[in-house]
Amino acid sequence: MDKKPIIALDFSTLEEVSAFLNYFPNKKLNLKVGMELFYQQGPQILYTLKNDGHDVFLDIKLHDIPTTVKKAMVGIAGMGVDMVNLHAAGGRKMMESAKDGLISGTQNGRKTPTLIAVTQLTSTTEEMIKQEQKINSSIEESVLDYAILASESGMDGVVCSALEAERIKKKFSASFLLVTPGIRLNQDENNDQKRIATPNEARKLGASHIVVGRTITQSKDPVHTYLEVLKQWNGE
Repeated sequence: MDKKPIIALDFSTLEEVSAFLNYFPNKKLNLKVGMELFYQQGPQILYTLKNDGHDVFLDIKLHDIPTTVKKAMVGIAGMGVDMVNLHAAGGRKMMESAKDGLISGTQNGRKTPTLIAVTQLTSTTEEMIKQEQKINSSIEESVLDYAILASESGMDGVVCSALEAERIKKKFSASFLLVTPGIRLNQDENNDQKRIATPNEARKLGASHIVVGRTITQSKDPVHTYLEVLKQWNGE
C-alpha cells in the first residue's frame, strides 16, 4: 500500500460504495473496509475493490484466543487484502499466531498482507483508560507500551493517533508503520473521535499513513476534498 491517504468507506452497501467511487473513475485508491461494510457485504466487497485495482485495508480489529485469530487470518490472507489489523491488547501469543496464519494463508507468489496492531482507539481519552481500563499511565505511555509489544510480536506497525506518532517514530525504525485515523480538516466536526489531527499535522508528527473517512465520503465534492487532504499530506 503506497503513501496516498487511505479513504475509509463508511458505508453499508455496495451501491453506496459504487456511487462514491464513481467520483474517482479509473483512479487507483487506498481504501479501508471496516466492520460496518464487511459484516453486511462479506468478502465479496473485498474481491470487487481488488478487481477494480484498489489497495484494500481490512479494518477488522481481531481480538480473540490465538487459535481462533490464526484461523481467521488464514482465511483473510486468501481474500487478497493488502493490510489487516488486530488489537494489541490480545497479547503477544495472539499477534504471533495471527502472523503465522497470514503467512500460511498467503498463496505462493503473492505478498503477505501487512499486519498492524491497534493500540488505543482514537475515540479513547486518558480519563477513559484510567477509569475504565484501570491503566495508571498516560495514554501516550499506554500507546507506546502497546507499540513495543506489537513490534516484539512481529507486527509491521501500529494504529495510533497522530498525537502519539512522533514519540513512537523515535523509538522504531522507519519501516515500522504508523497508521493514523482521526484525520480531519480544520473546518470539520470531530464526531466521535477525540485524538485528532489534520493531514499536515499528522505528516509533521511522523505518521506513515493517514486514514480519512467522513471528511471525504460526506463531502459535497469528494474529489476536491480528497485533493486537499492529499495536498496537505504531501506538504504542499
